[in-house]
Amino acid sequence: METVKKQVRDYIVENFLFGDTDVEFGDTDSFMEQGIIDSTGILELILFLEETFGIKIEDDELVPENLDSLENIARFVGEKKDN
Repeated sequence: METVKKQVRDYIVENFLFGDTDVEFGDTDSFMEQGIIDSTGILELILFLEETFGIKIEDDELVPENLDSLENIARFVGEKKDN
């Protein structure tokens, strides 16, 4: 789970914060509420998750409970990979 969080954090810092490591966000911080990722960015994040972790994210899974924080993503990816 920590590996998933690190990979996603690195991707977000590189692609949405343009390498700005001064912007800090915790594992449970909402990407949308913090202004880190917008609705278009979520689509990019989904593509990254599918390609990186070999999962398929269905339309009904596109909810904040699955994708709006590092903690949520790590749990979600873990569940998808277990199935």
